[in-house]
Amino acid sequence: MTTQPQLPRAVAPREMAPQLQRAGMLDRVEERLRRLLNDEHRRWRTSDTRGAGLVESLAELVAVGVDRVRPVILLSGYLAAGGDPEAPEPVDAAAALELLDTCTLIRGDVRDNAALRRGIPTLHVSRAAEHERNGWAGEARRFGESTATLAGDLALSLADRLASRLPATAWQLWDELRVERAVGTYAHEAMAAEYLDDPWPGQCISGCDRGCTAGWYALRHPMRLGAALAERPDLDAAYDSYARSLHAAWRLRGFLDGGPEYDWDAELLREILLEREERGIAERLIRDLVDRASTTAAASPLATGWCEELESFAVRMASEKR
Repeated sequence: MTTQPQLPRAVAPREMAPQLQRAGMLDRVEERLRRLLNDEHRRWRTSDTRGAGLVESLAELVAVGVDRVRPVILLSGYLAAGGDPEAPEPVDAAAALELLDTCTLIRGDVRDNAALRRGIPTLHVSRAAEHERNGWAGEARRFGESTATLAGDLALSLADRLASRLPATAWQLWDELRVERAVGTYAHEAMAAEYLDDPWPGQCISGCDRGCTAGWYALRHPMRLGAALAERPDLDAAYDSYARSLHAAWRLRGFLDGGPEYDWDAELLREILLEREERGIAERLIRDLVDRASTTAAASPLATGWCEELESFAVRMASEKR
């Protein structure tokens, strides 16, 4: 009897690594932002050249935002929940988050009278300088600040345009994010004005306050939004726990290393409180918080490779800056 030759068994293609999945989606986010702003610039260039100038200023600031922290977190939450990497909705949501972040940065720069943002002059400073060079009527400072405020309004309008296409559950989270972020920002500014703003992130460690601009907006909301887009409401509690622990570690690291949100009063407090022994205690607390976040990720029903990636992400977020 003749034996039929055995055909080689088909080998299933290896699943793409989490980092490569996310990188591919981030490329699409970049393209989405570029196309949106180019289309808006083209629209106004033919009807109102001054309006086109406002779009151009916003596009320049968006283009130099290389970190894309919020999109990275949202897409991590989405892909870890088993979301389809080819779906358009998470790309729109990530682009909307970046525009919302840009709006907040512009307005924060006006409040703080900051000179630079992402290595270029802040929008209110550059537009005030333009006013002075051209000898226009009115006060240059007020022109710069009003122009920057309008650019923030434009960024917010474009973000809402993208978010309006999201499924109902995701849009509700987007709406919640926007409102809580505005209220949280006001609360932070009011506490600073009343000399009640404590640079030590004690409340972050003991548990985020509702509306906390640093934790709820930066980590918790984007991750939950990613889960909603992947239709995984079962991950809501796990993502909430992961984000709270990681947020506390991240804020504590910012205090120890002197991040941009921690000015001279935080530096003074570090000098008074953090001798070698106290700093060692704080470092151990960071490690405990990262371990807590990693344990949550490891115990969650996530897509292949994403438990490990979220554990690594927690370590990177809270690592000491060199």
